[in-house]
Amino acid sequence: MIPPCINKYYVLDLQPENSFVGYAVDRGHTVFMVSWRNVGAEQGHYGWDDYLELGVFTALRVAQAIAKSDKVNALGFCVGGTLLGAALAVMAAKGEDTVESVTFLAAMLDSPRPGRSACSSTKPRGRARSDDRKTRHPARHGPRIHVLQPARERSHLAVRRQQLPAGRTPAAFDLLYWNADSTNLPGPMYCYYLRNTYLENKLRTPGALVNCGVPVDLGKVKLPMFGLATREDHIVPWRSAYRTLQLVGGEDKTFALGASGHIAGVVNPASKNRRSHWMGSAYPEDPEAWRAQATEHKGSWWPRWAKWLDGHGGGKRKAPARTGNAKYKALEAAPGRYVRHRIVH
Repeated sequence: MIPPCINKYYVLDLQPENSFVGYAVDRGHTVFMVSWRNVGAEQGHYGWDDYLELGVFTALRVAQAIAKSDKVNALGFCVGGTLLGAALAVMAAKGEDTVESVTFLAAMLDSPRPGRSACSSTKPRGRARSDDRKTRHPARHGPRIHVLQPARERSHLAVRRQQLPAGRTPAAFDLLYWNADSTNLPGPMYCYYLRNTYLENKLRTPGALVNCGVPVDLGKVKLPMFGLATREDHIVPWRSAYRTLQLVGGEDKTFALGASGHIAGVVNPASKNRRSHWMGSAYPEDPEAWRAQATEHKGSWWPRWAKWLDGHGGGKRKAPARTGNAKYKALEAAPGRYVRHRIVH
């Protein structure tokens, strides 16, 4: 699982009752999760290719080695999905065949025109940085979710505060805690992402980008794909996420549209039987045409994904008694040191 690098990974593992990671483990999968570090000055020179090489490719190789598997199933959420899409295109160009399937959760490979969903850093301050400068992009200036939320959603917590007696604060809320626990990014990497995949939308055009020395062509990614978008997502509009179906190659594609927004629509545990999701068997180019023929199903999309993934899981064997292996030894207990590193503004 490749989570977004602009926040910490545990959005998919918040609590036992709403952990997507726990759900996958309970279904019999061995799960590996990338935990992006909070970038300091010594990593300020890292670019987009570094995040592919040191993050995505290394994680896939290590997971494959520890699990002793011929192939791995890969999942990317939000910006993690953008990174994973580019990484899979690089692997396809190099003839590397170690990924069995791909899941994109609220991921944008085809950007809409910057508008309501644009983050604060689309202003000149963000564009002016040079890709070869050794610098950090502080998290407080980055694409944090509360900056992107519509005014009515940003005001919800303020209204709750006003309604409480003097001196009282709202009860702790796991998603709000996670939302405030953001990370710094390297300036070169952030500016590359912002300019090339968002503002200029080059990832969708075959050969428009060169990553890790090869042209990027999403059409060469011919893997079984499960895509999820959420209907009220203001960060990754669902119509943009739907267009991934036309960008990647292959014929085995499944798409689900969940209710709610960017986070709540993804973190929707099956045990709660809340909200709805929509499924359709045909995938026309026009997302509205798909929506018109899609069927609503009550409850979470998680079981739908789990059933799909079961078809790409290969054989079963007994779970290992310990984490890691002789070459890749466990360094420390989860959640690891990177999660504990907080930004002090």
